[in-house]
Amino acid sequence: MAEKRLGKGLDALIPSYATDDRHIDSAVPLSQIIPNRNQPRQDFNSEQMEELTASIKENGILQPLTVRELEDGNFELIAGERRLRAAKDAGLGTVPVYILSVDADVEMMEYALVENIQRVDLKPLEKAEGYAILSGKYDLSHDDIAKRVGKSRPAIANALRLLKLPPEIKSSLNSGKISTGHALAILGLRKSIQMMTLHQKVVREELSVRQTEALVKKYSESFKSNLKVKLVAPKETDVIHIENELISILGTKVAIKKNQKGKGKIQIEFYSENDFQRILEIISSSEK
Repeated sequence: MAEKRLGKGLDALIPSYATDDRHIDSAVPLSQIIPNRNQPRQDFNSEQMEELTASIKENGILQPLTVRELEDGNFELIAGERRLRAAKDAGLGTVPVYILSVDADVEMMEYALVENIQRVDLKPLEKAEGYAILSGKYDLSHDDIAKRVGKSRPAIANALRLLKLPPEIKSSLNSGKISTGHALAILGLRKSIQMMTLHQKVVREELSVRQTEALVKKYSESFKSNLKVKLVAPKETDVIHIENELISILGTKVAIKKNQKGKGKIQIEFYSENDFQRILEIISSSEK
């Protein structure tokens, strides 16, 4: 096997891996390559995969897959899941690979993340989930992850914050309806229902990130002002509990008046036209 160094991308992003303990094999059977169980990429665009398969049929694989050799003689994929799948669809029997000496699973995850990040291939949530595995499963700090994948610590922290988004907003981020900037701005709100209300407004009105940030600031100031109203001390009554829940959700004073026959009314206070519209949006969103 002829030795060949990887492109400078991995060496630049993970300096500690800049070693000559790697080589290239121009023809490894596809049947001997096992997928990476910690593959960070989760979404494979069918149209793009068809284009890649057609390209591989015409030109072959120009960028070798990255693998590590296993004790049984097979190989485990480190990076190149799209190329592996497309090669199978194209009917190839063998593929060129870079064979790296990697023992620890955490290093496998790092390589897979870095190669995809280097190509700007991963979606924001896929990166976040990859970082979460490095943090949770392998007990790496945000500083450690940042150093190993060539990102800043705030970038890692912000990526991980995206995992706190409600499912609908995650879906919009994955599909490109909103950007990472929009998502991070929306996370400035405290409760899921508030995030959902603003998210729907952002998508409906095609708001910019700056406009979204301005709305978050306005909503937050309104919530803080209205929540100066003291919550009623918790008691053993359903009415008091519901009042407190509504105050927390709507960010304003709520009073429930109920007689012994079960009749009554709910009073919701607002302090401006904007505040009125804000509360209506929250109520309308909760009804869907």
